[in-house]
Amino acid sequence: MPPRVVRNCRKGRRGGLSRAEWQDLSARFGDRMKLDRQLSGCTTYRIGGRAGAVLLPRSAEDVSEALSWCYENGRPWIVLGLGSNVLISDEGFPGLVLRMGKGFDAVLERDDASTVWKLAAGMPTPRLARETAKSGLAGVHKLIGVPGTVGGGVATNAGAHGQEYRQVVRDVEYVRGDGMMTYVTGPDIPWQYRRGLEGVVVTAVTFEFETGDAAEELETIRQLQILRKERTPYQMPSCGSVFKNPGVPAPGDGAATAESAPLTAGQLIDAAGMKGFRVGAAEVSRMHANYIVNLGGATAAEVHAVIDAVRGRVFGPFGVELELEVRIIG
Repeated sequence: MPPRVVRNCRKGRRGGLSRAEWQDLSARFGDRMKLDRQLSGCTTYRIGGRAGAVLLPRSAEDVSEALSWCYENGRPWIVLGLGSNVLISDEGFPGLVLRMGKGFDAVLERDDASTVWKLAAGMPTPRLARETAKSGLAGVHKLIGVPGTVGGGVATNAGAHGQEYRQVVRDVEYVRGDGMMTYVTGPDIPWQYRRGLEGVVVTAVTFEFETGDAAEELETIRQLQILRKERTPYQMPSCGSVFKNPGVPAPGDGAATAESAPLTAGQLIDAAGMKGFRVGAAEVSRMHANYIVNLGGATAAEVHAVIDAVRGRVFGPFGVELELEVRIIG
C-alpha cells in the first residue's frame, strides 16, 4: 500500500508560493503568521523542508478565516498539533500550515461534579490523561504516552492499552475545508482503527468520561511511563509508531482472542531481523522495531527508504503488507 499523502486544497497548486502571494492573509494575522518557515522544528521527527506559511490560530474563527482564504485562492493547507505522527517531505509543503498548540489548549467547560469536559483542540493528550486521572475520571488515562493533541486524537482515533478516543468523544466542533464551522456527534464519526474525523480542522471536543479512582489511575500512569522509558526510544526524534498493527478488529467487531490475535507490527519487524537496519541517519529502533528514529540529520528520503525496506522484508516471509500509521506530507 503506498504512503497516504496529506494535501488539502481546492485547486492543488504545486511549487512554492511567493511571499507576495501570502501578504493579504499575513496582514490579517500579523506576527502569528510566519512566511517561508522551516518545518523540521515543528515536528517530533525533526525532519521537513519549508512551508509557504505557518499560522498559530487562537480561535475557531481564526481557523475559519484562514481556510476560507485558502479555499477562495486555491491554496493547499494542512494542520499540525504537536507534530507527532507525521513525516514531512524534504521539499517541504508549499501551502499553509495551521499549528494548533499554545493559545488553543484551554479547558473550555468543566464541572467538577460532572464527567463531561469540553476542551480546545490544541490540548496535549498526555495533559488530558493526567488531569482527568487527578479528577478521578477514567477513559483516557492510559493514553499518557500518546504524543499528540486532542484534535489529532480525534482525527486519528488515537489509542493505547485498550483505550481509544472514540470511546469517550461526545461531540466535536470543527472547520471544513471551505471555512464553514460545524459540529458532529461522536457516534456519527466513521471511526476505524487509527482513523477518525479526517480532512477537517478540529477546534473543540466535548468528552464524557467514566467515574474512576484517582489513586488507581495515577498509579497506572506511573507504571505506563516506566514501561515507555524501558521499551521505547522516547528520547530520540521519531514520529511514534510508523506502522499500524495488522488485523485489528473494527469498532463493534469484538476484540481478538489471545490465540487469534495477530503479531504486532513491531513483532513482525523484529522477527524479520530489521532492528538496527539503517539508511543514512534513519534507523529501525533497537528498542522497539515499530519506531524509525532520527539519529541526527536524517532526511525524509532516508526514512522512506527504511520504510520500503521494512515492508519488503516483512511481506516476504509473513505475507503481511504493513500499512502506514504515520501521515506522509508533501
